[in-house]
Amino acid sequence: MSGRDSKGEFKSLGDAIRELLNSYHLTSKFDEANLINSWERIAGKPIASRTKKIFIRNKVLFVELDSPSMKHDFSLHKNQVLEIFKKEFGTGIIADIIVM
Repeated sequence: MSGRDSKGEFKSLGDAIRELLNSYHLTSKFDEANLINSWERIAGKPIASRTKKIFIRNKVLFVELDSPSMKHDFSLHKNQVLEIFKKEFGTGIIADIIVM
């Protein structure tokens, strides 16, 4: 892979990395890792500090919280958080959030 595109122009570093990830079929895993790493920023520090486990399986984000009251509060705002993730990462990464 060269630093030039098909027109002979230089690619941005981001485009080159994205092309590399696509060629190895790693784009979705990279996007999932970015989404999980954004959990505190998007969900907020109080929720993130009560999060015991977070992972993605079959386009579903599973979030395990250590507080029953926090689970209830988060479930009330789950759809809003899901929409934020979809706007930031696109609709192909997660389709739902399950609170455990």
